[in-house]
Amino acid sequence: MSTARGLRLPTTRGDWRLMGRTVRLVLTLPFYAAVAAIAAVVSLTVFVVSLNVPLVLDLVVGGSLPIASRLRVLAELYPFIGTSFNPAQGVLLIVVAVFTGVDIGLVTYHFREHGLDLQQGGAGAAGVILGTLGAGCAACGSAVLLGLLSLLGISTSLLFLPLDGLEFALLALVVLTLSVYWLAEGMRGGEINGCPVDI
Repeated sequence: MSTARGLRLPTTRGDWRLMGRTVRLVLTLPFYAAVAAIAAVVSLTVFVVSLNVPLVLDLVVGGSLPIASRLRVLAELYPFIGTSFNPAQGVLLIVVAVFTGVDIGLVTYHFREHGLDLQQGGAGAAGVILGTLGAGCAACGSAVLLGLLSLLGISTSLLFLPLDGLEFALLALVVLTLSVYWLAEGMRGGEINGCPVDI
């Protein structure tokens, strides 16, 4: 299926195979695998902190706890270490963090190896822009919504959302998937580490 501007959506099995092959080829290069791993850890940290800003400000940044206790409080915010998230929410956050890392690894590869020109547009450029929005959506969506609600005088709680603000992570997952696909589409016809991208 094509969009009005010629950008395709991943609707066929071949599209998903193209994404998988491109990601695998890029992440077999040690530098880009390290970039992706670091980006995933940083994004997971940003996600959990953004969902617990008051606690982090009161106990980790401020307050009188010793440094070891502050680090323990911070570690307890991560999925499967503490009790802040149920297993489904924890899996969702980790998947979004991994997708963010993969996306940033692909973006870094695309910029360094292909000299991506955003003004020329194309699928690769769309993937870069969408990936940035996706990572920002997951990290800051709940914070932005809280700010908007408080400006309108509405309760600053996200309890009315069934997943307590993790809906933004689901939205980010869709956006990041499209970004990865469009980055892979932008690399179609080329080679990565001597291997053709096309299947």
